[in-house]
Amino acid sequence: MRIAVLILILLLSSIFSRGLFGQVQKWKTENLILLNPSPAHNFILPYMTQCFENALRYHKKFFHYTPGEPVTVFMQDFWDYGNAGATAIPKNYIRIGIAPLSYTYETSPANERINHTMNHELVHVVAGDKASANDLFFRKLFFGKVAVSAEDPLSMLYSYLTNPRRYAPRWYHEGIAVFMETWMAGGIGRAMGSYDEMVFRTMVSDSSYFYSVIGLVSEGTAIDFQIGVNSYLYGTRFISYLAYQYGPEKLIAWVSDTKNRKKYFSSDFERIYGSSLDEEWQRWIRWEHQFQKDNLAAIRRFPVTAFRPIAHQGLGSVSRGYYDKTSGKIYLAVLYPAHTPHIVSIDVRSGTMEEICEIVGAGLYYVTSLAFDPENRILFYTTDNHAWRDLNLVELTSGKTRMLIKDARTGDLAFNRKDGSLWGIRHYNGISTIVRISKPYTEWNQIYSWPYGKDMYDIDISPDGKFLSGALASISGRQLLIKMSVDSLLKGKAGFDTLFDFETSLPANFTFSPDGRYLFGSSYYSGVSNIYRYDLERDDIVALSNCQSGFFRPVPFSEDSLIVFRYTGQGFLPGIIPNKPVERVSAIRFLGNEIVTKYPQVKRWIAPPPSRIRIDSLHIEKSPYNSLANLQLNSVYPIVEGYKNTASVGLRMDLMDWLGAAGLSAKISYTPSYRLPAEERLHARLKFRYWDWELRAAYNPADFYDLFGPTKTGRKGYVLGLRFDRSVIYEKPRLLDFNANVTGYAGLDRLPFFQNVTVPVDRFLTFGASLKYRFLLKTLGAVENEKGFEAEVISYNYYANSQFFPHLLLNVHYGFLLPIPHSSLWIRSSLGVSGGQRDVAFSNYYFGGFGNNRIDHQNSQRYREFYSFPGTALNSIEAQNYVKLLFEWNLPPLRFRRFGFTNLYLNWARLSLFTSGLAEDIFKKKYSGTMANIGAQLDFKIVIFTYMSSTFSVGYGAALSEGGRRSDEFMISLKIL
Repeated sequence: MRIAVLILILLLSSIFSRGLFGQVQKWKTENLILLNPSPAHNFILPYMTQCFENALRYHKKFFHYTPGEPVTVFMQDFWDYGNAGATAIPKNYIRIGIAPLSYTYETSPANERINHTMNHELVHVVAGDKASANDLFFRKLFFGKVAVSAEDPLSMLYSYLTNPRRYAPRWYHEGIAVFMETWMAGGIGRAMGSYDEMVFRTMVSDSSYFYSVIGLVSEGTAIDFQIGVNSYLYGTRFISYLAYQYGPEKLIAWVSDTKNRKKYFSSDFERIYGSSLDEEWQRWIRWEHQFQKDNLAAIRRFPVTAFRPIAHQGLGSVSRGYYDKTSGKIYLAVLYPAHTPHIVSIDVRSGTMEEICEIVGAGLYYVTSLAFDPENRILFYTTDNHAWRDLNLVELTSGKTRMLIKDARTGDLAFNRKDGSLWGIRHYNGISTIVRISKPYTEWNQIYSWPYGKDMYDIDISPDGKFLSGALASISGRQLLIKMSVDSLLKGKAGFDTLFDFETSLPANFTFSPDGRYLFGSSYYSGVSNIYRYDLERDDIVALSNCQSGFFRPVPFSEDSLIVFRYTGQGFLPGIIPNKPVERVSAIRFLGNEIVTKYPQVKRWIAPPPSRIRIDSLHIEKSPYNSLANLQLNSVYPIVEGYKNTASVGLRMDLMDWLGAAGLSAKISYTPSYRLPAEERLHARLKFRYWDWELRAAYNPADFYDLFGPTKTGRKGYVLGLRFDRSVIYEKPRLLDFNANVTGYAGLDRLPFFQNVTVPVDRFLTFGASLKYRFLLKTLGAVENEKGFEAEVISYNYYANSQFFPHLLLNVHYGFLLPIPHSSLWIRSSLGVSGGQRDVAFSNYYFGGFGNNRIDHQNSQRYREFYSFPGTALNSIEAQNYVKLLFEWNLPPLRFRRFGFTNLYLNWARLSLFTSGLAEDIFKKKYSGTMANIGAQLDFKIVIFTYMSSTFSVGYGAALSEGGRRSDEFMISLKIL
């Protein structure tokens, strides 16, 4: 009873110490719950509400959609570039970043970001939430849309029954969202995007492989340098093809028609189009080849610019480059498959590439923001590019790196050779700010903040330090190449001269020539990305290339030539082209334009401006957000569990608040078997989560996976526990997690974590804490982390019969890549000591077995855990202190390009070999001993309904004790989620 009171006091004090998290403000309308974590974002709340209401009204009319619940929108500024995501399970939810978008290579549309994002993300909500009569039946039956829970895998079936379109592949969801976003913006979007056209035109030009509908999700979004973006590329292209071939109305019927809808998206495709999805996908590929062959022929009507490659292969994503005359090398950052991102040097003559330093947290496409100080031989670069960017430097002479400003949030770096200052664009609270960083580069100074809606990017400083150039995007999507006076900026005057109006095409990476007369950059102004030269003296612009794919990021090399990067299927390839105007640049056909010509009704799909929504006419409730007061019922559904070799049936109920910060799940089940005593037939669990805290209580807890064994977690008796988890450092890939917990047990007959060890007392308490540090990295195309360092200190202790039984252990792991791509070697060590008498169960550690259940949801590589020892029985080895060392070699995975169906396919297979040694009771000769084992595990990654990832594992371990006794173990396991 005292334990329960203590746990309750700790939980209540934690809740009230947070002030009910009053810093999050709620802005509520009939259709919207807008959650704002910072008062600094208040200025954008009215506009964001207008964009949401405008998009929702459009989608309700267009898709004949009636919302079943309000949409929660959580706005934040957690990243330096705009980002968003949406789901309709278990509630309609959108997460939206307010930072400016990344315009690299024009992979994002040029129009205003909040309006564009709302148009896009609400398509996901509508496509997921709009229900057929059958879907509605199951939503009523289960009291809502069921979210998948690994604890109760039957939830997979219930989730599919309540929201089947959620389990269509990502290319389907992103394809229709991009398609709609484009026409809602009057044709400004990726369905009319030049980058997308370039990708498929280049694939045809280079005879690259087109992924099948299965291969795209099994391989194409994993090993290609564009990884997940391929879902957008292929999805948008295939959706646009369908609209062109069969009409946009039929396409919308596939997404929106719920009257006769078949549950699975590909079955419904066959109902709408009269052919299988795979057959139509192949027709699209054949059509695409012919369409792009015509485009390539159009480009070749005029001489194609000669290109001399420098490197030996495409380099994936690349940063801005700098040519150094002193060394004859170009410096840039690269990110390509099977390699970690690096800053590299490439010898222009030989093409030899050397790594300079690794980049932590590289960005897709741009890798890092890079600037060069040639006199001091220093490169400035950014890390944590997917979060709040840090400013760093690397000394080329020594290779030493140093962080300069933590969370600088600054990119688009440019170095001023005149005074040695570093300039950049800082993103903060949705605003773009020009900043200047002077020596020693540890503080930034605000120069000028653009008003919301204007974003500056790709800046450069003239060699004489007098001018700053850059691209300026306006809220209308207009893109200008501008020039600003550095002296005027330092005096607080922010006027600028417009050098050229590129309309909605982006002026990318315009860079000053060494004499300051020219600016060299790239643009899709003609539909194809070519290199342009702006003459500052003559005030005119000329094209310098006619490229079949696309040229980017020009670097002045000599008076008569430039270094540029050509897009290829392997990424961007550096090479040299002439610095000479071309006679003419050919235009190409866009699939989006073809759709407009053939089906002009899409012109009428343009959405009204958000300004039509009158904020004053909306009934808006403003209040601090209280997670507990907003708990909502998500679902109730049947469950099956296992308990002591018997099966139980019951119900599970889930509640969650709109933000997901608080939640409660309750389970109750009953075992009808008379093999159990009456007092053990009822099973109950309760889990309450509030931010960092989790309260759990149980009575005779059962578990679904106990039905299959051999590991069983169900226990007789009562459990009451409190757990606290906090990320002390959350800067991926650098993480530091703290955990503290206390749990009371009563009536147990086995130890909580070791099923084969009996408990000598009726009541006891466990408590402890852990601190876990991880710095783990993987290359593009990897199936898991391949290198890095991990360390964990764990204290878990028992208190029983007025005695204290302490345990302290240390786990340290280190891994590194081998010369074979995606092959790594890991050294995993563990050391543990404990107190108490050797013959008391609470005093010991217990080891043995793989630990995997035949049907499981825990980590597949359980042999890596300190308590595992394949080749022996579970919990069969005991020790008060121990040292364990494991060597593991992960072989390269074998990926399957086409193995299965759209709803069930094999992704990859990978073999791991391992051997370990265990020294037991090294401080007590009476009990001391050693053991060794060797083993292997073969894993097959299986994907069900796109998002339900499973792993089928087969393993073997053979163990040898100090006395020569041998034993072995076979393991077969299917990890469901």
